[in-house]
Amino acid sequence: MKRLFLAVVALMAAARLSAEIRLPAVLGSNMVLQRNTEVNFWGEASPRSKVRVTTSWNDRSYETRSDAAGKWSLKIATGEAGGPYTIRVSDGKELVLENVLLGEVWICSGQSNMEMPVCGFMYQPVEGSVEAITGACEYPEIRMFTVPKVSSETPREDCESAWECSTPAAVSAFSAVGYFFGQTLNRILGIPIGLITPNWGGSTIETWMTEESIDATPGIDYEVAKSGIYDNSIPQRLYNGMILPVCRYTAKGFIWYQGESNRKNWYDYCALQVSLVKLWRETWGDDTMPFYFTQLAPYRYEGDNLRSLPLVIEAQYRAMSQIPRSGIAATTDLGNPVCIHPKRKREVGMRLAFLALANDYGIEGLPAPAPTYKSMERKGNKLVLSFNNLSERNTWSDPDSFVGYAPNGALRPQGFEIAGEDRVFHPAKASLVWWENKIEVSSDEVPEPVAVRYAFKNYCPEANVVTTMGQPLVPFRTDTWPLDDIGEIR
Repeated sequence: MKRLFLAVVALMAAARLSAEIRLPAVLGSNMVLQRNTEVNFWGEASPRSKVRVTTSWNDRSYETRSDAAGKWSLKIATGEAGGPYTIRVSDGKELVLENVLLGEVWICSGQSNMEMPVCGFMYQPVEGSVEAITGACEYPEIRMFTVPKVSSETPREDCESAWECSTPAAVSAFSAVGYFFGQTLNRILGIPIGLITPNWGGSTIETWMTEESIDATPGIDYEVAKSGIYDNSIPQRLYNGMILPVCRYTAKGFIWYQGESNRKNWYDYCALQVSLVKLWRETWGDDTMPFYFTQLAPYRYEGDNLRSLPLVIEAQYRAMSQIPRSGIAATTDLGNPVCIHPKRKREVGMRLAFLALANDYGIEGLPAPAPTYKSMERKGNKLVLSFNNLSERNTWSDPDSFVGYAPNGALRPQGFEIAGEDRVFHPAKASLVWWENKIEVSSDEVPEPVAVRYAFKNYCPEANVVTTMGQPLVPFRTDTWPLDDIGEIR
C-alpha cells in the first residue's frame, strides 16, 4: 500500500512538472492590446505555481500564483500606441508572444452583413474588394481575430483561432465591415488597430444574450424571444460559444450589424437591443464602452411596400436614444432590392468609424451623423420638416446641407408620402427650404395633411436625400398610428 501511495504521489508530481503554461487563443502573437490602460491577462499553468509575465514596452514583470486548478489571472499596464513588442510568460517554463502592438481594440459582431468577408459571398461581391486585398500589406498595424462559429449549450472559456496580420489572405477572409472600420481608424489615428469578430449569419439578437438578460427585459413577448430552434437562434447559444471566449480581452468598444432576423418581433427589438448592450458592457466589466450599430439596409423582404424593415430601423433609433455612448451608421442609400448583402461595405465601415472617431477620439471635420427627423410644422396645405444633425441656417460651404437629385439630374427630393386624417398615404412633392435646411412636402390629393413618411417601406428606390458629405436621411414617420405585424395601419 505504501508503494502504491508513493507511486501516485510521484505521478502527480510528474504531471505538475510536465504541465505547460497555456494562454487562451485570443492572447497570442500578433495581437493588439488596448493602449494606456490595464489589460486582463490570464491562462493556465501548473497548479499553485508562480506565474510571471514580463512586457518589453516597459520592462516590467508582473507576478501571481495559479490556483489549485492551475488557473491564474492578472492585469498588466500598457502604454502609448506602438510596437512591435514581446511578452514573456513563465511558470518555470517560458512562453514568448511576439509582434505584439499597443493600440485600439474593437469588437465587431452581428449576423451575415457583419460576417460578409472582404472577398464577398457567392454571387454577392463587395465593392472595392480587390483594392482592399491587394493593398492589405500597406496596413501592417491592423490585426484581426475571427472567433470560430460555435453554438454551445454551456459556457465556453476558449476557442480555436489566432491573430492574423494584414495580408491579402487574411483581409480577404475577414469581415468587410470590420476591416473597413479598422482601416479608417488606422488611417486617421495612425496607430495599431485590433479587430475581434464574433459573427454568425442569420443569427437573432437573443442568441447573443443570456436567458437571464432576456427574462429581465421588461414588456417583451418572451415566448417569441425564446422561440429559436437553430444553432444561431436559440437564446444564449452564441453568447456561450462566441462571446465568453473573448469577453475577458480588454477592448475599447463594439460595432454591431444585426437585426434582419428579428423582423418577426420588431416590436420588441428596441428593448432587446438595450438589454444586449447592458449585458455586454457588464460581461466586459466596463459600462463606458461605446456601442455603435448599423441601420439595416433597404431590401425587398416580403414586399417592397411592406414595412418590417423600417419598423426594425425605428426600433434601432429608439434604442440608441436610450443607450449612453451609442450611435448608428445610416444605410438608407446602400440597399439592394434583391440582395440582402449589399456590396458597399466600405461606406458602412467608414460611417461606423466616423462615429468612433468623433465621439471617442475627438477628431473634427468628419461627416456629422446622418440626419434624423426632428419636428413638423403645418403651413396651409404643406408640411415643413426639420431635422437633427444639421445646422439651422445653411451657408454656401455647409458640409451638412441637403441634396437630392432625381434621375434626370434635377434637384428634387423624393421618397416622401403624405396623409390626411383618413390615414391614406399619397406620394408627396418635396422641395428644399435650403436656407434653413428644412424640407417642405405637399400633395394635391391631401389638402389638409397631418402626417409624413420618408422611405418608410422595405425598399424605396425613390428615396434620394443625402447631405453634401454623403450621409443619407434616415427613414421616418411622423405618425404614431397603430400597425399590425407587417407594418400596415390597423
